[in-house]
Amino acid sequence: MTAPPRSLRPAALAALLGSVLLLLVSVLPTAAASTSASATTDRKAAAPAAATPVGTNGQLKVCGTKLCNSRGNPIQLRGMSTHGTQWYPHCLTSGSLNALAQDWKADVLRVSTYVQEGGYETNPQHFTNLAHSLIQQATDRGMYVIVDWHMLTPGDPNTNLSRARQFFTDIANRNKDKNNILYEIANEPSGVSWSRIKSYAEQIIPTIRGIDSDAPVLVGTRAWSSFGVSEGADESEVVNNPVRATNIMYTFHFYAYSHRDEYLATLSRAADRLPVFVTEFGTQNYAGEGNNDFAMSQRYLDLMASKKISWTNWNFSDDNRSGAVFKTGTCNSNGPWTGTSPLKPAGVWIRDRIATPDNFPVS
Repeated sequence: MTAPPRSLRPAALAALLGSVLLLLVSVLPTAAASTSASATTDRKAAAPAAATPVGTNGQLKVCGTKLCNSRGNPIQLRGMSTHGTQWYPHCLTSGSLNALAQDWKADVLRVSTYVQEGGYETNPQHFTNLAHSLIQQATDRGMYVIVDWHMLTPGDPNTNLSRARQFFTDIANRNKDKNNILYEIANEPSGVSWSRIKSYAEQIIPTIRGIDSDAPVLVGTRAWSSFGVSEGADESEVVNNPVRATNIMYTFHFYAYSHRDEYLATLSRAADRLPVFVTEFGTQNYAGEGNNDFAMSQRYLDLMASKKISWTNWNFSDDNRSGAVFKTGTCNSNGPWTGTSPLKPAGVWIRDRIATPDNFPVS
């Protein structure tokens, strides 16, 4: 995507009956043992309440061509992507993230850290801290988090290889004990061969795996993550020459007004051969602006539901473009965040689709 513009206390009782005292004495050892066991439980195995997406599904993994939960059952995540955090951090507040998790009932938040365009390269520590803060806030709300290395221009991810190594090293070290992280290592490669993208992935993935061995990694594809379609190719180059790594998925992006049947057919074919995650899409044109094509967008959503392809929509901000879900000025006013009144038409539409009940397998 281009530039811009969630006991009772043993208190103070005067006296206790002898029988109650005896009961407490008999229970205390069990309680102490339970507390000790809890304290030594591996943090990564711990999860928020079962009512949340993470509480229900636990640590995700790639199984075959699907994203699966901790029990090995294929699932579909649905949620939102932030806009660039250098432009719209004020749209990512306690209130807006509460709304995303509880009112919208989103499963996943994609945190987009731009590399250029006033992003990470200007102040690595600031943007690493900001990404980490958003990861923690999503974690506190029981959502999954995609850590998006939003390289866009230049289109060759190798240009930012050393920066990517530092960013993912820092983020993985700070979040390796969480069970809700997915790492998206290259947003939209463009003007570069698949072999170059693959080489980049095979250098960055070991950096992450050396710190966090469990989290799925999402690999961008050629031509703005279109499996090469926008540059005259197709998914066969990835099918025939996949990244040499396990527990990975490949990303696909579309904008429904611009990307029609050829793109839809490519997504369908690719998802039958490869694990695919749609980490970015819009109901508008490829710039995330202009008229909404909800009919074409629904065709994509129907396909993704049928094949359990997870997705995040672009974008959770009040940018002036039609693809930003909030009406312009909402973030400066700190809301309101819930319901449909603060939303543009695209926001109303996508909120309704996210908020429909998930079909997460429970056994």
